[in-house]
Amino acid sequence: MLKIAFSPLYCLPLPEGHRFPMVKYDLIPKQLLYQGYIQKENLFEPDYLDKDTAVLTHCEKYWERLMQLEIMPKEMRKIGFPLSEELVKRELNICAGTISCCEYAFEYGVSMNVAGGTHHAFYDRGEGFCVLNDMAIAANYLLHNNKANKILIVDLDVHQGNGTASLFQAEQRVFTFSMHGASNYPLNKEKSDLDIALPDLIGDGDYLKLLHQSLAKMFKQIKPEFVFYLSGVDVLTGDKLGRLSLSIEGCKKRDEMVFEFCKKYNVPVCVAMGGGYSPSIADIVNAHCNTFIAASEIIL
Repeated sequence: MLKIAFSPLYCLPLPEGHRFPMVKYDLIPKQLLYQGYIQKENLFEPDYLDKDTAVLTHCEKYWERLMQLEIMPKEMRKIGFPLSEELVKRELNICAGTISCCEYAFEYGVSMNVAGGTHHAFYDRGEGFCVLNDMAIAANYLLHNNKANKILIVDLDVHQGNGTASLFQAEQRVFTFSMHGASNYPLNKEKSDLDIALPDLIGDGDYLKLLHQSLAKMFKQIKPEFVFYLSGVDVLTGDKLGRLSLSIEGCKKRDEMVFEFCKKYNVPVCVAMGGGYSPSIADIVNAHCNTFIAASEIIL
């Protein structure tokens, strides 16, 4: 069964005019339900991240300041969201959802979080719409509880996973792979275990060729016991924060490729949606839904 983390908190309303498209989190499960790809029993509402798990990844002082709503306005401007109790609850909810998805992935092969992929959050700060790093938190949860000892993070969001790269620079059991726009945010990149910096306007053919070569090499050499897949759809042509030029069909083939490697090597995979800022909300939702469809068709 495909288990999908979804909570009403994911759809937290933001001030009018805010460019982050929160509405997609509500539309993705509704479209999958409408099209008959999932049933209500596929959805689960996650709990909240606890402190002991959080501080395996993040600074305890940062955690306490976040819980007390003491993050300074200058810090919140780097994050891009207004600070509120609801925002903090949302982040705790998302992180717990990704951890639960890991457990379901062990059981069913794959599980997916409608939100998540907050890869710009560092040890002691957040950036770029990311407050806490859900995949890093979940990876450290697996390591701490001896559930996996070799983890591969496949980050295909258009922006480099700088926070994730920084958090695991000294951790040999986690291999970080980021394939991203070379000239895109963040300006100052961190060093992942493998970075592929892409030129502006790269299309389906060249992108998919590079990805296949990289995945084939990593799965063969690393032999991961668990995979995290950040499936941002901000790689689509015309994305407002992108600069690449993948078609919706090319983005779907990207997802299928990742899942085919996970299936071939019999590795459970936890998926988080990441970014997507196309002018058309329909394109964003359709591209994200294709990820869920590909996972159910290939792995389950």
